[in-house]
Formats: sequence, structure tokens, C-alpha cells
Amino acid sequence: MRPVTILAIESSCDETSAAICVDGKILSNHIANQTVHEKYGGVVPELASRAHMQNIVPVVHSALQTAFPGAPDLTSIDAVAFTQAPGLIGSLLVGTQFAKSLALSLNKPLIGVHHMQAHVLANLIDENRPSFPFLCLTVSGGHTQIVLAKSPLELEVIGETIDDAAGEAFDKTAKLLGLPYPGGPLIDKYAKLGDPLRFKFAEPQIPELDFSFSGLKTSVLYFLQKQEPGFIEQNLHDLCASVQHTIIHILLKKVKKAVQETGVKQVCIAGGVSANSGLRTALQELGVKYKWQTFIPKFEYCTDNAAMIAITAYYKYQASQFTGLEASPSARAEW
Repeated sequence: MRPVTILAIESSCDETSAAICVDGKILSNHIANQTVHEKYGGVVPELASRAHMQNIVPVVHSALQTAFPGAPDLTSIDAVAFTQAPGLIGSLLVGTQFAKSLALSLNKPLIGVHHMQAHVLANLIDENRPSFPFLCLTVSGGHTQIVLAKSPLELEVIGETIDDAAGEAFDKTAKLLGLPYPGGPLIDKYAKLGDPLRFKFAEPQIPELDFSFSGLKTSVLYFLQKQEPGFIEQNLHDLCASVQHTIIHILLKKVKKAVQETGVKQVCIAGGVSANSGLRTALQELGVKYKWQTFIPKFEYCTDNAAMIAITAYYKYQASQFTGLEASPSARAEW
């Protein structure tokens, strides 16, 4: 059989990415990051959209050149995939319209992909992959979910945050500590030098498998307001370690409960926060303790990337789940 080649585009937030997938194998995965947001302390949607418009053609060209050295051949592409939801609507529009135009000009099918489903299926990219069913803790800047994956296209959310996501908890507490955006990676960096049990912060007691992180942010805020000037600078490493320890404990306590309720002992993580070294180590340690099989994507497949869009589109292509040219992007996360 002729190999299935998919060009995938990801533009949901502030990374412009393109990837080439052939029969489920990623041949290229190029990402253009946007540094313009750092001075504003967060992603500015309008600036993100403009940067996507500047980056999308060079990124796609680079992905094609890496996958097909010498003479990139668009005619060999069997389908064009794109992130349809959720995300910043302006950013999604850039990727959607580019993908539509390319698919129409090549007379190739279009495949819309749900960003959060793609994060889960990023665990299927490498050869060391879980079999079905498996559980996936998906943690990013905007979403925190526990997903029961029964097949590549049968994914069920069995727990999710009712307010802030884990990534927001990292970034917001980092801001309280005076760290620049994005603060999550800096908390991870400084946490390695601190005592995770030095300070105790609130852990909201949410029923079932759902999460809440807004109370943690408030707990850190009230704690810092009671301290003397200079306290943060003198105790930064311990504060970062304690915040990270609390967030990870909240996350993995729910994962443990999900394993107990479902009986599924193959556990994955995904999303931008899955790049956190503390979370990666804690999941592996929990897996050893409770005899789970744990799976952690490579760092390049944790943050927003087109490879995860490509692998998801590959399975959708096999199931003939195509998207019409009338499709529009959505900022909403409903599955």
C-alpha cells in the first residue's frame, strides 16, 4: 500500500509549528516560538496572531525540507491537518485558513484536530508507547484533565479542573514571587535547589476526579502578604520547591484515584506542564511504587507542537474522519 503522508499545522497559542508524518512516523517537527510576549507577562492574542502570519510559511517550508531533503514535494501529501480547537481564536484562524487554502489548492482532504486530544496521542509518537486502554494526565497552561483513552479516537475526560489549570497555577504563583513570564519553568529550575516541605500551602478538596488550583494561588498570596520585606528573595528556592510539591501532589493524588477507580495501570502525562522535571520524576516514582507502567513524551512533544496534530490526524485519516472546507475554528474546549 502507498504510504500515507500528512502535513500538520499547529497554531493554537503562541507557537507556530508544522510537521510531516508518514504512516504514523514523524519525519519533521518544526516550531517557531514567540518571545514578544515576555515583556507583557503573558500572551497577547493580537501579537500572537501577527507572529503566526509571519512564521507559518517559513515553518511549513522547513518541515517539508527536513522531511523531503532536496526538493520538497507538496504533491506527495495525502492530507492537510490543522488545530481546530481550542485556543486563541485569532491564532487558530491563521492556521485554519492556511490549511484550508493549501488543501484546496492541492485538492487534498482536510483534517481538523482537537488540541487536547492531540496532547494525549502525543504518547503514541515514540516506539515506547502505551497500549489501550490507558490513562493520561493532560496538564497545560489552560487545561488540566484526566483522560481515559480506549482507542486513538475514543477518548473520555473523566476529570478536569473547575477553575485554574495547573499551568496557570505555576505561572500565577511565579508572578507572585516576582519571576518573569513564563514562570513555570523557573519554578521548576529553582525548586531543584529548595526544600519542598518547608512551606505548606492549601490543597483544595474537590470531589471525584476534578481539580481546583485557584485556592492554592490565594493561599500563596495570603502567606506572602504576612511576610517581612526581603522574605521572597531570602527563601525563593524553598518557596518554589514547596509550590511545585503542592501542585504535583494535587495532580498525582487524583491520578492515583483514577487508577483505583478504572483499574487501568498504564499511565501517561501530556501537555506543556508534563515537561516539568518534578512531575516527570514523581510519576515515575509512583509507577514503581504501585507497579504502574508509566509513559512520558519527549520534551519536544510536551509543549504545543504539530507532531501531535500529525499523529492524531493519521488515525483520523485511517477512519476517514475528514473536515469540510466550511469548518471554522473554536476557542472552546468541548470534545
